[in-house]
Amino acid sequence: QVHLVESGGGLVQPGGSLRLSCAASGSIFGINAADWYRQAPGKQRVLVASLDSHSVADYEDSVKGRFTISKDNAKNTVYLQMNSLKYEDTAVYYCNVEAIGSPPRFRLSRSWGQGTQVTVSS
Repeated sequence: QVHLVESGGGLVQPGGSLRLSCAASGSIFGINAADWYRQAPGKQRVLVASLDSHSVADYEDSVKGRFTISKDNAKNTVYLQMNSLKYEDTAVYYCNVEAIGSPPRFRLSRSWGQGTQVTVSS
């Protein structure tokens, strides 16, 4: 069972920065891959950043150059550093983590975080 806890959301002015965290706990060996999604009011949830099993990152066009996804293997935590925030970045942000289960099976499983609100407003 993998449990994800997100933190770091809040209210920020345009041009500001936030760092979201997604900490994984439970019977896991590590994090294989991870994604960050966001869902604005009245809109569908969309993928904004992904980190594959080789730690290669990819970003949705509107956040390229502003957002950075990373992970800390020692802490089993995934981050989303968000800089130069814009009004249109306002949304609930969700992490989706592919965890590596405990030995001997090292089974892969996907889980969602609970979401954290990011509001960009002056």
